[in-house]
Amino acid sequence: MAKQEWILFNSQLPASPSSPRVMVWRRMRAAGAVSLQNGVWILPYSLERAAQAQELLAYVKEQGGSGQVFVVNSLTEEVEADVTDQFETERREEYAEFLAHCREFLAELERETREEKFTYGEMEESEANFDRLYKWLPKIQARDFVDNGLAETAVAQLQACQQALENFTQVVYLRDENQPG
Repeated sequence: MAKQEWILFNSQLPASPSSPRVMVWRRMRAAGAVSLQNGVWILPYSLERAAQAQELLAYVKEQGGSGQVFVVNSLTEEVEADVTDQFETERREEYAEFLAHCREFLAELERETREEKFTYGEMEESEANFDRLYKWLPKIQARDFVDNGLAETAVAQLQACQQALENFTQVVYLRDENQPG
């Protein structure tokens, strides 16, 4: 079995200002990297991620910092499993948060339906909430390097949210058409 190649990103930035360190942290988190320790991040190797790491390293150096980017392999299966487990744990937590937001979305639509709040304002608020969920899921999926099956669950839940929103929207329009004008 071929071992996974990893990108190891190491950076050190001056203590002040903190904004460059925050920028590195945000970009690495957005890429799905796992922090091994302060300033040391790891990602599965790909040409695109290697280019992103090089670009981020250039940013670090522009900010007066230093760093390196390496392509590495783990020495043992235990290390490989540990790193893979860290990726899986982070995605599992992220999917859990996403699924919780989906449940909240569905519960809110159920509450609005039960209370018969079929207004355009409620519909627009629900559409905005669904839009956030819709944009969030692909970001999680892009960071899901260890397929743990949760992506399929999340997609199904998002589809349930979409169907519930379509049903709610249909009732809003039907109620509006039946209003005396």
